[in-house]
Amino acid sequence: MLIGIVGKPNCGKSTMFKAITLSPVNIGNYPFVTIEPNKGIGYVRVQCPEVEFGVKCTPNNAPCYKGNRFVPFEIMDVAGLVPGAHEGRGLGNKFLDDLRQADAFIHVVDASGSTDMEGNPVPPGTHDPAKDIRFLEEEIDHWFTKVIRNNTTKFRNQKKDIKKLAEVLSGLGVKLNQIEKALKEVGLNFEDVDNWKDEDFFKFASKLRKIAKPMVIAANKMDIPQAKENIERLKREFPEYEIVPTSAEAELALREAADKGLIEYIPGDSGFKIIGKLNEKQKKGLEIIRKVLQEWGSTGVQEVLNKVVLDVLGYIVVFPGGARKLQDSKGRILPDAFLLPPGSTALDFAYKIHTDLGKNFISAIDVRTKKHVGKDYKLKNRDVIEIVAGK
Repeated sequence: MLIGIVGKPNCGKSTMFKAITLSPVNIGNYPFVTIEPNKGIGYVRVQCPEVEFGVKCTPNNAPCYKGNRFVPFEIMDVAGLVPGAHEGRGLGNKFLDDLRQADAFIHVVDASGSTDMEGNPVPPGTHDPAKDIRFLEEEIDHWFTKVIRNNTTKFRNQKKDIKKLAEVLSGLGVKLNQIEKALKEVGLNFEDVDNWKDEDFFKFASKLRKIAKPMVIAANKMDIPQAKENIERLKREFPEYEIVPTSAEAELALREAADKGLIEYIPGDSGFKIIGKLNEKQKKGLEIIRKVLQEWGSTGVQEVLNKVVLDVLGYIVVFPGGARKLQDSKGRILPDAFLLPPGSTALDFAYKIHTDLGKNFISAIDVRTKKHVGKDYKLKNRDVIEIVAGK
């Protein structure tokens, strides 16, 4: 799974990426700071089963802090998008090409209205962030339309096979069932594609984009006074989107302070504890952030990650464990946690852990209930499962 961070230049994308990953990326108050896509690891936060089992886990692939498990996935920050990108303006062609394999987008919007459409700084409150949401939708829809039109010309005067359409559109990261769903919802028949009009292609492309590349809005710079009113308005104007107020800058400051041992902070928490020696500048900065947390409940960054992966994409977290003991062969307790797509089965989980477990699958055990389940058992979020396999 790959999540793409998108948005116009200078809206806080790179700051958010660094806050999520603590990766060394370029951050600056000017357009096109990011040229090559930055890739790193983000994490969803779920309660660790150690709490209910009364044990202390030994994390391996997924860190655990005070009963909170952080499960990894891949995340990407790409170059900023400007109007006309689908026609090659700015870094448009590169930006769009970088996004082909993303499963979903986090659209970072400057909710304070302090950057114009090109990403240039303007006084807070002078730009309407609703325009940013609309323009990015349109740019990606036009891009989808162009790719779809270019590929459907291959079927002119030929038998229209929707499976072949799925093959030629696989470069967009779309699946056959998503194409079928989009066609049904817009009332178009692929067999009649030779007679589609421009508006038919755009309608189909827009629907397919919404299905194949769902988006969550990170209403960033929420700590700037003008943002609050804008965020409420965005929620009213775009009820189809999850809109999460965020402050990437505050999250980055907290993550870096925690990394240096100055504070105790768990991403997603509503507060932090000072544990190191601070100078006056650091104290003043952290007090400002504390007030932001008191007003908004958190920086919103962890909420955005959980929202896009667990809620919008519907992924679940599953833990390997033994019914008799929760240790693995190395004596580690609940060491791993895995993200699986919705509808995953016990057999899917076995293959996720190791190919041999999948090939030699006999049954699985729900560690909480101690019940044996078959290969078709539909997994639930936070299941703890033991795989029983032959040799």
